This record gives sequence, C-alpha cells and structure tokens, in this order.
Amino acid sequence: MALAREGANVVVSDISQEDCQKVVDEIEELGRKGLALKCEVSSSDDVEDMVKRTVAEFGRVDILVNNAGILTFKPFLELTDEDWDKTLNVNLRGQFLCARAAGRVMIKNKWGRIINIASISSGGCGIAFPLIAHYTASKGGVMALTEALALELTPQGVNVNAICPGAIDTDMSKGVKEGGQLAQVLARIPKGRLGQPEEIASLAVFLASEEADYISGAAIVIDGGWLTS
Repeated sequence: MALAREGANVVVSDISQEDCQKVVDEIEELGRKGLALKCEVSSSDDVEDMVKRTVAEFGRVDILVNNAGILTFKPFLELTDEDWDKTLNVNLRGQFLCARAAGRVMIKNKWGRIINIASISSGGCGIAFPLIAHYTASKGGVMALTEALALELTPQGVNVNAICPGAIDTDMSKGVKEGGQLAQVLARIPKGRLGQPEEIASLAVFLASEEADYISGAAIVIDGGWLTS
C-alpha cells in the first residue's frame, strides 16, 4: 500500500490468493494497478511463474520486496529436520529464488531495487535469541546474501539492501503477546513500544526511490533502539 501511494503498480503475492486479492482491491481504489498472485516462495516454478506473469502484465519489474517469512519457537535440541527445512526454505531460499528471478529482469533495464527483509535476530551484527535457532540462521543467511548480491548486481544498476526489523506489531508477534512475554520485550526497547508495519514500509519506499541511489549492500536496523540497549 505504501508503494502504491507513491505511484507504483504492485504485484501482491502470498500463499493465500484471497488475502492477496483483498490488498489488490485496496490498491486499485487508489487508482493504481495491482495483480494478486498465489505463490509458494520456496518453489522455483512458482517464483518463475510469478515474475513471468508480472512482466506480462506490467512489462517490467523495478522493485522487489522480499518479505515472506515464518517464525516458530522451539528449543534447538527439539528441532526436527522438517522444522529446519521449512524455515530455511521460506526465509532464505525464498529470497534467493525471488531475487534471482526478478534480478534477471531488472538487469535488462539496468535499474532495479531488491529489498530483503532480514531481522535484528541474525547473529553477527545483530543478536540471537533462544528457541529460534532456525530463524536466526535463516536471517543471518539473508544478511550474507544481501551483501553478496549487492557486489554482483550493483554494477548492473540493481541496488540490493536489507531491512532489519526489531519487534513489529504483526501476526508474527502474536506468540510473544499470547505467551505473556510482551512486557519483557518492551523493557528491552528504548522506544517502549512495538514497531508498526507502516514504519517498515516507509523505509522500504525510501530504499526503492532515487533518493537512495547511493545505498547498496546496507543492512538498516529499525528496532526502536533495541540493539543499543
């Protein structure tokens, strides 16, 4: 919606066609064009089809926001192969597949923006948490992938950056609320509240703009000050 308000035509993709269409209806109310496409991002065939249909509809791909992600809580020693594979497939493989398919189109026009959603929970320059080793590993991979893609694609006109959110008020944070951990989380955040999806969207819009032309290979933290506490 934030991109549409700035004049973009938007393809909305998710595993739920119905949910995609609801957003597209809102986009079209703004006078922009939208396209709802069901896609499983860990499927190469699905992703390639999504990009092909996007090009068929709009003629090009300028911006990719890699924001599909899942989060489950489980002690490391209890993680199954399936837990690990599912999380890495969606959170990391999915971003690789989407960036590859969209990047091939972008470099033909010598212009593009790839915006990967990582996390402050990525190890390295971020932090790690218990019970989400699989999630942390996937987001650490996103950070590394972002840097590697920036090296290869920036010379061809495609900027690649990562946004590293902290605790954001989305469906993914329901587990924290329902588990009674919200007060503990808020105590770690100098801002004293959860972030809002619109705040992440505003950063994505900036990174997609001409004003951010000299930013590539960056990982930008937006966490209410969590990492400084």
